[in-house]
Amino acid sequence: MRFTALLLLVLASSCGAAPNPPHPLTPLTAAEIQVAVGIFRNSGRMPNASRFSLIALDEPPKEMVLRGAPLPRRAFAVIYDRAANKTVEAIADLSSGQIASWKEIPGAQPPVGEGDSTIADRIVRADPRWRECLRVRGIRDPNTVLTVAWPAGYFGLPGDDEGRIVRVTPYLATAGQNFYAHPVEGVAAHVNLTTGKVVDFLDIDRNAPISRENADLDPTATGPLRQAPAPLQITQPGGPGFQIEDGEVRWQKWRFRYALHPREGLVLYTVGYEDGGHVRSIMYRGSLSEMVVPYGDPGGAWFFRNSFDAGELGLGILASSLRPGLDCPQNCTLFDAVVAEESGQARTIPRAVALYERDAGIAWKHADNTRRARDLVLSFLSEAGNYEYGFDWIFHQDGTLEMQVALTGIMSVKGVADGVVEPYGHLVAKNIAAVHHQHFFAFRLDMDVDGGANRVMEMNSVPVPAGPRNPYGGAFTMDMTMLDTERKAQRRMNLETSRRWIVENPSVKNALGQPTGYALLPGENSVPFLLPDSWVRKRAGFLNAHVWVTPYNASEMHAAGEYPYQSKGGDGLPKWTAADRPIDNRDVVLWYTMGITHNPRPEDWPVMPTLTAGFKLEPWGFFAKNPAMDIPLGR
Repeated sequence: MRFTALLLLVLASSCGAAPNPPHPLTPLTAAEIQVAVGIFRNSGRMPNASRFSLIALDEPPKEMVLRGAPLPRRAFAVIYDRAANKTVEAIADLSSGQIASWKEIPGAQPPVGEGDSTIADRIVRADPRWRECLRVRGIRDPNTVLTVAWPAGYFGLPGDDEGRIVRVTPYLATAGQNFYAHPVEGVAAHVNLTTGKVVDFLDIDRNAPISRENADLDPTATGPLRQAPAPLQITQPGGPGFQIEDGEVRWQKWRFRYALHPREGLVLYTVGYEDGGHVRSIMYRGSLSEMVVPYGDPGGAWFFRNSFDAGELGLGILASSLRPGLDCPQNCTLFDAVVAEESGQARTIPRAVALYERDAGIAWKHADNTRRARDLVLSFLSEAGNYEYGFDWIFHQDGTLEMQVALTGIMSVKGVADGVVEPYGHLVAKNIAAVHHQHFFAFRLDMDVDGGANRVMEMNSVPVPAGPRNPYGGAFTMDMTMLDTERKAQRRMNLETSRRWIVENPSVKNALGQPTGYALLPGENSVPFLLPDSWVRKRAGFLNAHVWVTPYNASEMHAAGEYPYQSKGGDGLPKWTAADRPIDNRDVVLWYTMGITHNPRPEDWPVMPTLTAGFKLEPWGFFAKNPAMDIPLGR
């Protein structure tokens, strides 16, 4: 009866009983999630033991959203039948209360969840080899050890092709709350969750000590605190300068919508900038598409530690609750988010998203003419195991849109004996080495610069050869090349030419007669050290280029494919772009991969100081002059 009442509530909303029906891109509410779960479970197709790996809004067709057409509310779910080891994609029509789609995805493994970790823990603890490996390391009580279930990946090893696989590693829990600082080195169990058996058991490096040094992060463990700095208060007596109308954020000529997606984290929608009395489109949808963190240690207990944090874990569902004055400034406005648990129960993450203004330095200056800039920041934090990732979409008054990723948390470390020099890591504490690793973030940017018919130009600056055209040696030119096919658009960064990419609308001109555009300006980046034929590199084929361009396709969302867990590779961008489709004068999607190489240092322990990296989307001929000229004097 409760399900029926909720369904009637949703049906009433869709029939006009609600005064303001939700915008088609509004995230699912808790009530809608419950209705969707009821539809799925009452369909007769879903075994009772199945779990929900993901429930989110089934985003309606882009062209219909932009047209303002009336659209039904639908929920998309990934459902995993553990007993049969089958994955299903299903869509529930919340308006009709019916199943709109039900499709099994052969061979697909959804992200690892809490249930997987619980089952894996039970399986390894029942194995006598587990108790023995702890005993020889001086651990008498197995209950003093915690387990971490890593996504298994795929390496072509015996047991990799059948069932759902995780790899389990142990940590001592009695030496402090920060158990990541106390690894039980050399132990890894290859566990098949489908059969309930340990496929392979690794027990090496028995002489590696288990660190018992306190590495907790509270003031009691860190020692005396320094003198507090002078008070700094951030206040806005008149309240925030942004407005939210029907879910659309409006601030300083910017217009956009957002959602916290359980897989991707923060997603921007319908980003535009008001100019000349109307809103000009810039980007329809922008999000983190995928990420991967490969570790450089080839040892038996380490080679598999290569997490695809979006596709194998889910960044949005791991969002942290934010606290003003700590996780965001004192003047931040906080918003809850709703996600679905494995059971299908809706869970509210309180204060999951922050929106706030901040001082941004000098906007522009000459002589006595100065204007002070202000930014608007949309932010969230995700706790993906030992690491924390912060993602900030930053809106600048001059029309620049910036993405900044913040990395902090606790590094993955291993125990090492006295005097051992680790070629694949760096000593950060007594008997503790942090392993070299990289972080790669692949962003999907569905650009709509002044509409959907765009093209991508590559800009390279080069010196003019010595001779009559460069008599004094200082001349250089800027060359523009159109990337008109997918293969041609697979590009790498080039610092020597200050390479950049511009998404242009050739049919729309600014006041100077130039095509309007937005440029991708890279920041810090790296190349992968994974060998081209390695299994992880095959699964993360998006690492083969920093920039990709594809024609818009609603089904092409994730750079490594929909299901990277235990994938054999070749999915996502490499597969789609093999067709070498034309991308000139098309609705194009720009993909950008940012890499950070982390060579650990003692100063990164026991918790890593925040490292930031990112990129900008900067107007390039979108305006005919500096759009921040109209910032008023004073604050």
